Amino acid sequence: MRTNIDIDNGLLEEAFSVSQVRTKKDLIHEALREYIRLNKRKDLAELAGSIEFYEGYDHKKLRETRE
Repeated sequence: MRTNIDIDNGLLEEAFSVSQVRTKKDLIHEALREYIRLNKRKDLAELAGSIEFYEGYDHKKLRETRE
């Protein structure tokens, strides 16, 4: 999809300085992928403490069976 946007030159220069990409298109795609990845991780972090294990669950015993 073709879109025209006004991007802050300072932000663009800083993003290029920490990235390996050469084009604005690749930089925007990389930024979008990273944004999505970070937000998905945040969603998982919000689950912390909300998972309840069934009574008698032994995570240490489960580790023994993997070895």
